[in-house]
Amino acid sequence: QVHVVESGGGLVQAGGSLRLSCAASGPSDYSMGWFRQAPGQEREFVAAVIRNSRTYYSDLVKGRFTISRDAAKNTVYLQMNSLKPEDTAVYFCAAHYVGGAHERAASFEYWGQGTQVTVSS
Repeated sequence: QVHVVESGGGLVQAGGSLRLSCAASGPSDYSMGWFRQAPGQEREFVAAVIRNSRTYYSDLVKGRFTISRDAAKNTVYLQMNSLKPEDTAVYFCAAHYVGGAHERAASFEYWGQGTQVTVSS
């Protein structure tokens, strides 16, 4: 069993920055991803780092968000810059990639409870 805990959400004005953290404990392949879900919408892919440290981003956040990993701590970070009101959502961290398209939530086995990010205009 892998336990996943996110932190770092909050309220920020448009154009501002936030950094989310996600720590995973337990056996893992060290692949981790970030997804987000706005009210009334489906969960969508944001960014991921897969086993060999290759990173992937949604086109919606490419150039503004950066995912990074501290392998020793089994922790990933999501640095979010130039935030927009449409980035407002609950952000979920996922761990342990089980295969398939990395943009699919079903491709990750373990999930955190989520952290709220609110961007005001």
